[in-house]
Amino acid sequence: VYQLLTDLKQQRKESGKTKQSSGQQNLNTIMYETLKYISKTPCRYQSPETVREFLVAMKDQKLTK
Repeated sequence: VYQLLTDLKQQRKESGKTKQSSGQQNLNTIMYETLKYISKTPCRYQSPETVREFLVAMKDQKLTK
């Protein structure tokens, strides 16, 4: 999620600024707040490879929801 939001934020910066609707402004606020929160957690340093390795390692444990 962190990587996705960071990429989306970068794309918006590169595309330039245009007049935004109130819905778009709300989305920007949600993105900002989410990135702010996530950046304070350890998941900021996770990569897709790390998550994949964890899931493979846990597969043999047969955990349930």
